Amino acid sequence: MPVFAYEGRGANGEPKKGNVEAADLDAAKARLRLMKINPTTVKQRGAFDIDLELPQGVKELLKPGVGTKDLVIMVRQFSTMIDSGLPLIQCLQILSEQSSNPTLRDQLTVIKEQVESGSTFADALKKFPKTFDDLFRNLVAAGEIGGILDTILNRLATFLEKNEALKRKIKGAMTYPIVVMVVATLVVTVLLVKVVPTFEAMFAEFGGALPAPTQIVVDLSYFMQESWWMIFGGAGAAFYGLKFAYGQPRGKLLIDKILLKLPVMGELLTKVAVARFCRTLGTMVSSGVPILDGLEICARTAGNLVIENAVLNARQSIAEGRTISEPLSEAGVFPEMVCQMISVGENTGALDIMLSKIADFYDEEVDQAVENLTSMMEPLIMVFLGVVVGGFVVAMYLPIFTMAGSIGG
Repeated sequence: MPVFAYEGRGANGEPKKGNVEAADLDAAKARLRLMKINPTTVKQRGAFDIDLELPQGVKELLKPGVGTKDLVIMVRQFSTMIDSGLPLIQCLQILSEQSSNPTLRDQLTVIKEQVESGSTFADALKKFPKTFDDLFRNLVAAGEIGGILDTILNRLATFLEKNEALKRKIKGAMTYPIVVMVVATLVVTVLLVKVVPTFEAMFAEFGGALPAPTQIVVDLSYFMQESWWMIFGGAGAAFYGLKFAYGQPRGKLLIDKILLKLPVMGELLTKVAVARFCRTLGTMVSSGVPILDGLEICARTAGNLVIENAVLNARQSIAEGRTISEPLSEAGVFPEMVCQMISVGENTGALDIMLSKIADFYDEEVDQAVENLTSMMEPLIMVFLGVVVGGFVVAMYLPIFTMAGSIGG
């Protein structure tokens, strides 16, 4: 008789897993129900399946993460089911059964059980802060209170999609130069370790002093071969030194200020920060989240301490009865046009609409800034590679040209 492996929950909610013999899948599920087990997965075992029980800590490490794509699909489906009038618990049950991501499936099962025991949906999400961040939970809470959970979920899915698109643009802009620099480093290392010693041995047979450029390259080759540990040690020390400095408030503030002042890159980072801030705050304000809570979440997700301080000052300004735009303008981080548009939105009572327009505008600005950065870096990288590789070739052949000239003379 076929054997079916199952995972599920017992009558008291405790996790259950094991094997059960049954004629087919339906019979296996029926037998599990008789055993008072609510199965989440039931699969027929193959003849050569092996049970490999790993420690719980190892299992957690091997579990896949919950990506933005998985989350967006889940939120879109959730919104459709809520809009169709399905009860919240039934929606969670369906989502947990059909999710292709095992981590998200397990989390939704636990959330469903929490809701069944009397918890609100927003409170149940707090058990998994890495998957459902403060923004997600606050929007869900606002949707539950206002009875517009389906609308909120749609807005949340749109926000997640646009935020992910923004991240992809930045990664795309940085991938090309990083890959080129890595390849250039590997090429230079191979030249110094493998090629230069061959030429140096050949030059030694001819005798005589080497030209200065050639001698410099030979010395670099010796240093790379004999003191490579100093190079890797220095690079590691620099990396961890920067990481330590960035972990300190004063160091983080200084580095973030420098990043925003960089040519081209600083402008791109500012535009990304403006787009993210306006998109996040606009989504929260339009969903009914209190403005003070929204600003606090925006500050925590800013990614730059200079911008975080500016947003926190704006929050303090609101608490004291002032406007948002004034402290943002005084900080000198946000473009003046953004501050003026936020001021108009505050005065007209359409802050969420204005923030959405600013976010859309700066999304396009980020596209243009990425194109400008890429078009500027391509020739610079080509010049850099030409100088480095060409310099090596000239330095290695310079003694040959010198000897040829001496023979010809």
